[in-house]
Amino acid sequence: MMDERNETAMSRRSFMGTAAALAASTMMSRYALGGSGAGKPNSNFNGVQIGAITYSFRSMPSTAEDLLKYIVQCGISSVELMGDPAEQFAGLPAGAGRRRGRMTAEQKKAQQQKQQEQLNWRLSASMDKYRALRKMYNDAGVNIHIVKFGSIGNAGMTDAEIEYYFNVAKALGARGITRELSEEAAKRLGPLADEHKIMIGFHNHTRITPTTYDGPMLSYGKYLGINFDIGHYVAGTNESPIPIIRKFHDRILSLHLKDRKVNNGANLPFGQGDTPVALILQLNKREKWTFPCDIELEYGIPEASDAVAEVTKCVQFCKEALG
Repeated sequence: MMDERNETAMSRRSFMGTAAALAASTMMSRYALGGSGAGKPNSNFNGVQIGAITYSFRSMPSTAEDLLKYIVQCGISSVELMGDPAEQFAGLPAGAGRRRGRMTAEQKKAQQQKQQEQLNWRLSASMDKYRALRKMYNDAGVNIHIVKFGSIGNAGMTDAEIEYYFNVAKALGARGITRELSEEAAKRLGPLADEHKIMIGFHNHTRITPTTYDGPMLSYGKYLGINFDIGHYVAGTNESPIPIIRKFHDRILSLHLKDRKVNNGANLPFGQGDTPVALILQLNKREKWTFPCDIELEYGIPEASDAVAEVTKCVQFCKEALG
């Protein structure tokens, strides 16, 4: 079990009451009421940048414009933007969608045609729409610090398409791109990431060990790094994420904040699981580390609530932890 268990329990007791009270009052704040005349959001609390991955709002309409509205309502000033809404804003042709079961020859041909249309679009796309998207977010007070393209570097992807993704990240003003763990992708992306000076952050799920990042994956380039999901780590290893953060803090692109139970346990509201969220935020504050800490809402949303309300509660928990 985690070395910080007693300290974590104390942190939960001290933060949960105040965080819940603040969250309740914040839901009646000017951001939650629509942001009219509210000014720009600021979720940098005592030097620690709290953000969110826009996947958190997947239960709601999720155009780039919708997402910006939610982000501002939550009082968030920096985000990890999912690639799909960014590309849709820029004009990516619609895909064929995912099909279950066996496809007919005609369905397979239609799917391949749609995939080719999307590839052709990516290889010829102007970056103007992405720069316009960046401006729209920046004008509202929101920085796009990361964009997620989960397939970048996969086998079969052309070098030209990989270049497109790096160019999109630059146009959005993003510091990095996130994708899933893959040593093969790391080998391919390492030199390109160094060339573009855009980080690749490898995201972990529960299939991770305390020595995963000790392997060669990060050795293929200076701009290869870690998108460290602290909740998944606790659920998958039954150990504290703090030693990993201390060891690799200079290679961390961002943290994903969620609170999970050990033994592949459930996602729970912040302060109710076994993940030392508050302690990790306090550590970041104390050490003056500058990588963002992004909320990823994965616990079940109560029937009377929605993703905006729940992410706002998470923001307030983080703010209180860093007070």
